[in-house]
This record gives sequence, C-alpha cells and structure tokens, in this order.
Amino acid sequence: MAAPNAQIRPYKLKDEKVVKFAIGKALMEGLTIANRRAVFHPFTLTMWVALSCIMIQYFSWWPNPEHGFLRFFSAVPAFACWAVPILAWIDWINRPYFEDATSDALHNLDVANIEEYYALSPSSGFFVLEYDGSIIGLVAIDASKNSQSNQSFKEHNKVKEQKRGTSSVAVIRHFYVEELFRKSNVQDDLVAFAVRHAFNSSGDVKEIRVVTSSLLGYVQESFGKLGFRIEGITTMKGVYSWTARTMNLRKTDWTKDKQMST
Repeated sequence: MAAPNAQIRPYKLKDEKVVKFAIGKALMEGLTIANRRAVFHPFTLTMWVALSCIMIQYFSWWPNPEHGFLRFFSAVPAFACWAVPILAWIDWINRPYFEDATSDALHNLDVANIEEYYALSPSSGFFVLEYDGSIIGLVAIDASKNSQSNQSFKEHNKVKEQKRGTSSVAVIRHFYVEELFRKSNVQDDLVAFAVRHAFNSSGDVKEIRVVTSSLLGYVQESFGKLGFRIEGITTMKGVYSWTARTMNLRKTDWTKDKQMST
C-alpha cells in the first residue's frame, strides 16, 4: 500500500469551498478557546460556586444525612442552573468579535477571486497543504499594492481593476492547519514555504507582516521559530480579554539567519 502523499501546492478553483470553510474555521477556533479559558478562569469558577451555594442555602438544598448516598445529589440542580447562564453570558460577550472578523475575512477582496487576486504580484501566493488528497492547511501571502488594505468586494468587486505590482511589505492574510496535524509541526513548513516564496520571487519585498492572536498559540510559535519579531501588541475586548500581536520579518534578518544555518 502506497504511503500517503503530502505536498504544498498553489490554490486551485476546485478548492474554493474547502478553503473558504477553513478560513472561517481558523477564525472561529479562537472563540472556542476564548470561551474555554473564560469558563475555567478562577474568578468564573469562584462566582459559579458562590452563586450556587447562595441558591442552595436559600432553598435549603444542603445534603441531608438521612437520605444516604443520594443526599449528595440534592445540590446538583443549583450548580446546573447557574452553569448555563454563565456559559451563555461568556459566549454572548466573546462571539461578536469573532463573527465580525470572520465576516470581514470572507468578504475581503482577496477571497472574492483568489486566483486573480494572488496573481497581482509574483511574490503573492495562496497555497494549500494537502495530505492524502485532503486539504489540511493553508497560507495566503499578499505582496500586491493592496497588501496593507482590507478592501471588501462589496465596496470594490473587480479584482481586474486593482493595480499590478509588488509592495515592499507583504502580509500573511490567512493561515490555518488542522489541529490533528499540528503536533508534527507541519505548520512550520507552511510558514517557511510562504516566506521563501515572497522573498525569492521578487526583490521588491523587504518585509513580511502578520497579525496573530494569543488564543492560537501554534500560530505565534511557528512564526516566532522562523524569526518573526513582535512589533506591537493590541489588547482585544472580551471576557478577561486576549491580545493580538503584529509580527514582522525583515528580509535582511531572514537572509542572515539563512546564512548562519547553512
């Protein structure tokens, strides 16, 4: 039986549905992590126990020794009653940010026509990581003249009208790897591939930027391994909040690291 084949290849039109789903999934994954962190935060757990105990005291639901082993179940309704509204409140606070970010990403001009948009510059590229015939990851690097803008296709829906050429600053717009494959650090290969493509395809690109979330540790770790440095940190709103890092990699630093490793 032949071994499964893994490869990084350019995006094809047939990948559109899977790729757009992955872009949305990559952003919404942060909501799951933000909610989980908020639920298990010491303050949340303390509030949950305190409110449950107040309810138990009010209704006199403390375990009665006369009921034997079943006495311990008398307090369960109180804990269950408070768990549901707390979970709902956390999700209600966190969800709008991620839904807006997902909507913006899927309505961005680069997603409207991926093939045409990422052909505006030789250093741009939308690549998918394929394993055994299935897409398990993706990376999109934009080195076009529009690389630092977030233009919606609702505002300007014609990619053909965009200026061709290469910017001095390339931006990694999308990045994702299926959770099952992250332990193999295949995401590091995906980052390295995109960086090599941007810097080697044109001498105009002098710097690559990416915005990463503290909720997605595997992303920040991969870019950090390749030499990306933190340029700025923004605190995002939400339950207990989280941070977004702007990271960059200069071509001069990348070239030096490359020479030292050889």
